[in-house]
Amino acid sequence: MNATQPSKPPIRPLKSRQVATHNKKQRRLSKSPYRLMALETTVKLTVNVVLSALAVSNLMHLLPYSWSQQEKWQEISTEVKHSQGRVNNLRTVFSRYFDPQQAETIMKEQSSRLEPGQRQIFWQDKPAKDAKKVINGE
Repeated sequence: MNATQPSKPPIRPLKSRQVATHNKKQRRLSKSPYRLMALETTVKLTVNVVLSALAVSNLMHLLPYSWSQQEKWQEISTEVKHSQGRVNNLRTVFSRYFDPQQAETIMKEQSSRLEPGQRQIFWQDKPAKDAKKVINGE
């Protein structure tokens, strides 16, 4: 009984299942390093395609609004041109009415008064044939 007994191997802790599965994932990823990069690229492309589709959709909704705004702008610009013409005419009339050199001419145009040496002339249309008979007494 005094014989030597075989030595026991050193006690090693057993690996748990979590550690084992984690190691398997690392081995799998390390075996194909491009798989992770391909997955990342695919996700990026998908997100970019979705964002591009949303942008195009919004632009399609904005185009009719833009066209209507351009039509309104053209209408307003034509109205401004017409108004500018009227304003220019009114300015010339205004400057004419308030020009002291033309004041006498304007007063003659707007009133029925005449200067003492002038006579007023009335134009008449030609009398009709029946009117000649009445005048001649027939």
